[in-house]
Order: sequence, then C-alpha cells, then structure tokens
Amino acid sequence: MSENKTVLKVPSRRHWPRGLSILHEDRDILVVDKVSGLLTMGTEKVKENTAYYLLREYVRKGNRKSQNRVYIVHRLDRDTSGIILFAKTPQAKRYLQDNWHDFEKTYYAVVHGAMKEKEGLITSYLEEDSTFKMHSTSDDKKGKLARTGYKVVKETELFSLLEVALLTGRKNQIRVHLADKGCPVFADKRYGVKEKGKLALHAAKLTITHPHSKQKMTFEAKVPDYFDELMRKTE
Repeated sequence: MSENKTVLKVPSRRHWPRGLSILHEDRDILVVDKVSGLLTMGTEKVKENTAYYLLREYVRKGNRKSQNRVYIVHRLDRDTSGIILFAKTPQAKRYLQDNWHDFEKTYYAVVHGAMKEKEGLITSYLEEDSTFKMHSTSDDKKGKLARTGYKVVKETELFSLLEVALLTGRKNQIRVHLADKGCPVFADKRYGVKEKGKLALHAAKLTITHPHSKQKMTFEAKVPDYFDELMRKTE
C-alpha cells in the first residue's frame, strides 16, 4: 500500500470506534474494516450505533468543539463486513465519489451450491419494488445497469467460495446477482435462505487514487474466520 506522509495525532484508546478497525487515516481519508451487523449510517430507528456516528465521534477526539468531520463516500449493507472509505473534507468526498466507478472493489462470498460457470460476468438492470427489495430486469427503462464479475476460488459439496468484482455499485447488487444464479449468499435472509449465521459477504480489497496525492492506494481487510468454517462444513 502506498503511504501518506502526513503525521496525525492519534486519539486516545477510549475514543476508538467499536466494531471498526482503522486500516488507514490521513488528513483526507479514513479507511475502516466494519464488522457484520453494523450500519454504515443511521436510520429512523438507529441513530448512534453506526459506522458514521462512531467515526464522527472518533475524529472529534472527545472534544465537542472540534471541527473535524467525516463524510460518507459509499455504503456497505448492514450485514456485509469489510472495507468502508470515508472522506474527511468535502473536497475529498467529491473527488472520491466522482471517480468511484474507476476504483477496484473486490469482495469474497460463500454461496450455496455450485456455480455452473466457474468464472463470468453477471449483467442485469436492477429495480426496487415497493418493499425496498431489489430485482433484476432486462428492461433498461425500469432499472439501473448492474455488472458483477466473479470467479470460483473453492468448492465443497455444500458451498462455493467466490471472489467477486463489483463493477457497478447498485443496492444489494452482489446478493441479487448471485441469487439470480441459484447460488444465494449464505445467511442472506432477504434474497436467499433463512438460516442461522452471519451473512457471508465481505468487502476485502479496495484500490483508489488518493484525492490529494493522486497516488494509487490499495487497502485490504482479512476475510472473517467463519468463511473458512463454512467451507469445512460437511452437513
């Protein structure tokens, strides 16, 4: 990973955010590894237990008069773990969002069954219904273009481990596309099977161009141990 030379004053341990591991921080960006079950941003019901709220408090270093802020660049689903990138200035946010389609996003997923084709590209238009659930359609007037690349890494009798390239950033895109192929992500209660366990979808790698230095930077977050546990299951 390319290094940014800016030296920061690190907040004391008591201000470190719960459920988040900081992968990189400088004057312009903050990159974290989020646990499954934590929202990226607030809802009507959940205001404080979110990545955004926790990081906002973190950068303020416990000083309510601090002007330090974080800005949301993109989101992960609540039950998806892995890398989230936040900006620390409005200018950095604008640059990152304007160039988001050019950045490389790699996920890992454990899915039910075996993919018919071991490597490929899934393309459809995604539309949202009245229950806020996403569906694939071939009608470009109803949905937005979604493209997901995938490669099978390992197979067992029960599951497949996939490396997934997120080529567009639609809501629930990976989950919908893999379910469309008859191989829903493990523990995906919305698009797959209602079963016990954590959703087996992880944002593992992100490559960006830094908004200030314009250096290419790659961040990685270790795949959770329960992915390996699933791939060892025999029943």
